[in-house]
Amino acid sequence: MSNYLEKTRINREIRAKELRVIGAQGENLGVLSTIDALKEAERTGLDLIEISPNASPPVAKVMDYGKFQYEQSKKKSAARAKAKVSETKEVQIKVGTSENDMLLKARKAAEWLAEGHRVRAELFLKGRYKGMGETFLKTRLEKFLLLIPYAFKVSGPIAKCPKGYAAVVERDRAAQTQRERQKDHELSSQPATATTK
Repeated sequence: MSNYLEKTRINREIRAKELRVIGAQGENLGVLSTIDALKEAERTGLDLIEISPNASPPVAKVMDYGKFQYEQSKKKSAARAKAKVSETKEVQIKVGTSENDMLLKARKAAEWLAEGHRVRAELFLKGRYKGMGETFLKTRLEKFLLLIPYAFKVSGPIAKCPKGYAAVVERDRAAQTQRERQKDHELSSQPATATTK
């Protein structure tokens, strides 16, 4: 069984003969025999916790085991929060969707991209629209994608799907940062040009 799957060893569960010990105040106590390290932990009324079992020699810390468990669970929660699950959100337009509605949907798509989600944009076709030319329909969907006010890259090009045509886009963080810098630069240089005569 790998060390990764083993629970953290504390006090007399520690098997190593010597340890690099970190004291209760975070000070380096150097390399001590496990017996001396245990005595140090007992003297302070705390536990000896093996925090890096694979180091040579293993590293142990003198601290309260309850506090250690609390800190570990906080770290795991923070890591889970950072690794926010990204979904594929869907936005649907039709051939007859008005310019205003397209802008609203494009803004919604931009919000999802900013949150780290992928966006599947679909041009929904029904009735006589199904018989329209492929080039026209793809251009219509491309026009919508260009309205999205957030930098993106196409991860799934425009292709025929059961309900019409669809494309999948995902955020392009580097391009968005560049776009924001350019916007800031334009805004900061505007007043200067306005005051010059």
